[in-house]
Parts: sequence; structure tokens; C-alpha cells
Amino acid sequence: MTYRTPGPFPPLILDDVRGAQKMLSGVARTTGMEGSRHLTALVGAPVHFKCENLQRTGSFKLRGAYVRIAGLSPVERAAGVVAASAGNHAQGVALASSLLGVRSTVFMPLGAPLPKVAATREYGAEVHLHGHVVDETLAAAEEYAERTGAVFIHPFDHPDIIAGQGTVGLEILEQCPEVRTIVVGIGGGGLAAGVAVAVKALRPDVRIVGVQAAGAASYPPSLAAGHPVALDSVQTMADGIKVGRPGDIPFGLVQELVDEVRTVSEDELSSALLLCLERAKMVVEPAGASPVAALLSDPKSFRGPVVAVLSGGNVDPLLMQRILTHGMAAAGRYLSLRLRLTDRPGALAALLATLSVADANVLDVSHVRTDPRLGLTEAEVELHLETKGREHCEEVAAALREAGYLVMG
Repeated sequence: MTYRTPGPFPPLILDDVRGAQKMLSGVARTTGMEGSRHLTALVGAPVHFKCENLQRTGSFKLRGAYVRIAGLSPVERAAGVVAASAGNHAQGVALASSLLGVRSTVFMPLGAPLPKVAATREYGAEVHLHGHVVDETLAAAEEYAERTGAVFIHPFDHPDIIAGQGTVGLEILEQCPEVRTIVVGIGGGGLAAGVAVAVKALRPDVRIVGVQAAGAASYPPSLAAGHPVALDSVQTMADGIKVGRPGDIPFGLVQELVDEVRTVSEDELSSALLLCLERAKMVVEPAGASPVAALLSDPKSFRGPVVAVLSGGNVDPLLMQRILTHGMAAAGRYLSLRLRLTDRPGALAALLATLSVADANVLDVSHVRTDPRLGLTEAEVELHLETKGREHCEEVAAALREAGYLVMG
């Protein structure tokens, strides 16, 4: 089967992906496949994780970057390469360039997480911090390419990149030949397009479901319009799929080969990341957890066996802490509330005793007596509690009200 790519590029075919697989032998890991008992029970059929979070550099991006740079001519290699990225593509380009002996320059946003900046430098790239948003960073990288002659390595809009990412699809078919549904996150579309080219050529019966963060969902309106449409703004914690416009080449392939594109909320992403950490013992970034979020949101709509691609695990520890707190709250495991009580000796102890009887674990207490909104004999308490689920949250709030406390949320 042959799939047309726009512009000057030849059609992308299965042989391109197979060629990329040979090129990546000894470079990219054949990442493992892990079963998920929890999701299997929810879906009613086997669910497996394709663990690209355990790939070298912590994501699938090395695959496409290496294939793209390895395909450069000697003259192009001598000029060096340049890329723009907030993290995963930056690290993939840096390591691929080092392995191939090519000089690399990477532009990253000023707010890029420090661990990702440090890792990109350690892989051998010269890093420049520029711009507060990715579009400004991208413009700086393109200007650098024009000024120096360095080859710009696009994160998803090139056939070599897509062919490299498509090797994930070949591995899935080898590791789980009985697969009936593959769920994969979509940003610009390179990974989903590559997986679709490989899988649909060999197993056209396999259903491919793409997943986007609701705050950066450029594919649904683009598919409805029949061409890539740029979003006015993007807002999501999942920076790996935080892309405002589909790539021209991936869009055509996704339009033709991907069966469905779904969206997930920030709460669903948080809950998915928490599940990966708690139940699968997997450190996964929000973008990598997007397929899990889709499975959690509507498990019975997936035909199994299902393979969910955990596309990356590069998450800043501070962001991870915030996400886990958010995920616990979304799952009813974390309750914050304010209440007023009479400011007298023993009042706080009595409140804590009520919470103990309700079996809520107190994580933090803020006790305010001097706010002008309070009456002379009043105090306000802000509580952060660890709970056992949504029903338990309701039981704790009910116990406080029954004890006579004014719960304000």
C-alpha cells in the first residue's frame, strides 16, 4: 500500500518504515510490552502498554530524529543540524547527532524544564534558550538555519521522521500479533501517522485511535475542514502533544489511516498519570499517559486486545508533584476545604478528632484568627486531607456538618 505525501516528497510506504527499522538496529531499543490488569478488567479484554517511556532519551523521538539525520548527505552533515523543542525532540536530536558525529544546535523555550535542558546538553547539543512560547523558539531555530546553513530537523513534518516513528508500529505487531486496537497520543501527528502506515499496510483490520488533549486538539477541526487548521491558543499540561496545528504530511496520513481521534481533559490526564505510577509502576509524562486517559474515560468502547503507546516519560519532578496532587483530587483521593469554628481552647483538637473518626488523613492545616472577615470569636481553618475516593470525600464533609461545622468548600 502506498500513501501520498504532499510537497516534493515521494510516497511513504511500508518499505520506508522497514528500512528505518534496519537503520535503528543497535541504536533504538525494542521497548517492552507490559500488561495492565486494572485496565484489562475495565475494558473486558487484554490491555498492554508499549513502553516508549523506557526508550533511550525517555521517548520515541530518537527513532525519527536518527533516521532523518542519518539520511543527510555528507555536505548537509558538515553544516550541522538545528532543532526547536521544549524537551523530547531536543533530546532525540542531540543524541542522534552525537551518535552520527554531527554538530547539533537546539533552541528551547526560556521556561523549558531544567532537567530537559540539562539532558539535551549532556547528549551533546549546543542549547540556546529563546522565546516564551514554542512558536518564538521555532522562529529562532529557522532563522539560525537560514543564517548558518544548518539543516532544520522538524519534529514531525518530514517523511524520514514519520518512517522512524513508524517502527513503533512494527514492534507492536511483532510483540502483540493478536492486537485489535492501538491507542496513541497525537500532537503534530508524526507518531500516529508512522504507526498507521506500518500497521494498516500489514493489518488493515487493526483499529487505530488517536488521542489529543482537549486544550490542544487541532485534529478534530482540521479533519472536519479537510485540511490543517491552526488553533488560536493551546493550553495543556501535556507539553509533548501541545501543538497548535497538524503537520501537513502527518495530517494526510492521519486523515486516511487513523480510524478515530478522541480528546481527553486535564483531569483525565492527571488520573491516567497517577494510574501509571501507582498501578503499573511507570513514570510517564502527561502526553505519554494520554492513551491511558482515553481508556479510562470510556473503557467499554475499545475492542481488545488493546495496545496503549506510552510515548514518553520525561516529566519535570516539580510538574509531576503538581500533577499527582491534581490527579489525586480528580480521583477523590485528596480533599481541600475551609470551615469556620469557634475560637476557643480545644476547638482545633475537637475538629481533628472528628476527622480521625471519619478516617481522613490530615496532610496540612492552616489556622487563621486575624482575618477581618471573621467575627471576634471565630477562626477559619483550611484543611488538606487524604481520602479514599469520592464517596469518602462526601462522608467526611457530611461528618463535619453533622458535628456543627460550617463547611465552605
